[in-house]
Amino acid sequence: MTVDMAGFAAALGTDDLPEALLALLRRSFLDTMGVAAIGSTTGLSQIARKGALALFGPGEAGAARMLMDGREVSPAGAAMAGAFLVDSIDAHDGTTPNKGHAGSAIFPALLAVADAERGRGRAITGRDFALWLALAYEISYRAGQVQHATCPDYHTSGAWTAVGVAAAVARMLGCDREQIRHAAGIGEYHGPRSQMMRCIDFPTMVRDGVGWGAPSGVTAAYLAREGFTGAPALTCEGAAAAPFWQGLGERWLTLDHTHYKAYPCCRWAHPSIDAARDLMRENGLTHDRIAGVEIRTFHYATRLAGHEPKSLDEFSYAIAFPVAAMIVRGRIGVGELTEETLRDPEILRISRATTLIDDPELTARSVAQRWAAVTLITTDGRRFEAPPRTPRGDTDQPLGDDEIRAKFHGFADPVLGAERAAELERLASRFDTLDADGFAALSDLVLTRTEA
Repeated sequence: MTVDMAGFAAALGTDDLPEALLALLRRSFLDTMGVAAIGSTTGLSQIARKGALALFGPGEAGAARMLMDGREVSPAGAAMAGAFLVDSIDAHDGTTPNKGHAGSAIFPALLAVADAERGRGRAITGRDFALWLALAYEISYRAGQVQHATCPDYHTSGAWTAVGVAAAVARMLGCDREQIRHAAGIGEYHGPRSQMMRCIDFPTMVRDGVGWGAPSGVTAAYLAREGFTGAPALTCEGAAAAPFWQGLGERWLTLDHTHYKAYPCCRWAHPSIDAARDLMRENGLTHDRIAGVEIRTFHYATRLAGHEPKSLDEFSYAIAFPVAAMIVRGRIGVGELTEETLRDPEILRISRATTLIDDPELTARSVAQRWAAVTLITTDGRRFEAPPRTPRGDTDQPLGDDEIRAKFHGFADPVLGAERAAELERLASRFDTLDADGFAALSDLVLTRTEA
């Protein structure tokens, strides 16, 4: 095809999408909507939706329903509210090389614009939506890799998803190659260059930046359609960016680097959680016999601390407490996303007895994947050690389809009801085959109010 981002975005057709990529997008659709369902219950998402209603009323671009809500705002407002909603539960898909997440920005943004366009009389099929998703993911991933290679600070996912969303939405709106190029430049320039480690060190509702990355990308596309200029996007053009765009349209980074989460917390904690889970099971241990935990891991992960989280935000960016929760309860699911869990005396006991060790070797190895080694120390002084490992969910240790479905229903059923969740699974799992009426029905399932 071409290594030129704008030309790629303007020319890509549905027949160019490999079946493996479509299968991944189906999985991400289902996985993200499960996270969105439980995310609709959080205080963070409720505040974001109130803000969207106050600030982003419908206009000439049309009305878009907010994700899992149904109330109408502008496409940018729905993208903002939806991205914050998904990001409020740290369980959505991600990309390890970029140390971040794309779907949490992409799905809310593209669903919002598609809803506004459909309201204006446009017929949109599932195949159309798959094309736009593919563009948004691939461009976001590549722009993110450039940014991490060329910028001194570690920025949130909102910084580079703004570029992918801008290019994909511009294609949705019928923009030509040059307009798409300007949309990417506008999205990059105005995207949130927010500092990820600030949120790791001081966890709050600002999260991964996608709450502003998504609407920044949407706004950039609408501006570019009207003639606003902003090119070049430095993450897409120039000598420094060129190596990261080689093979565009031939090799899909989306296929190579998309992972899925088994637990609703920062992925940097996942190898430690997996190791603790396996040590407990393999050795027949019970939590009352655990006197202490040692976690050797990479530098960034040691800053996840979180021995006594006071909020869901602090739980999401913790490592000691989620590991302790796994040791005590043998799971980390919806039931652990509660204030009662944060006060559990046995989880707190083990969390406080957890030592995080900054391991230079594991830091060096954690460029491509995230590594950790865990030791459990029992009350009688024995040590049970797990060797260094990476988390489940990467392409070398993928979650099975049954695990993705179980995760979806664990999140969605209590919020949507089993019947609605089952229909959502049925349609999302084949969304790219749906005609315009079928995709409208799927959109209605995810863009109307939840029962929570």
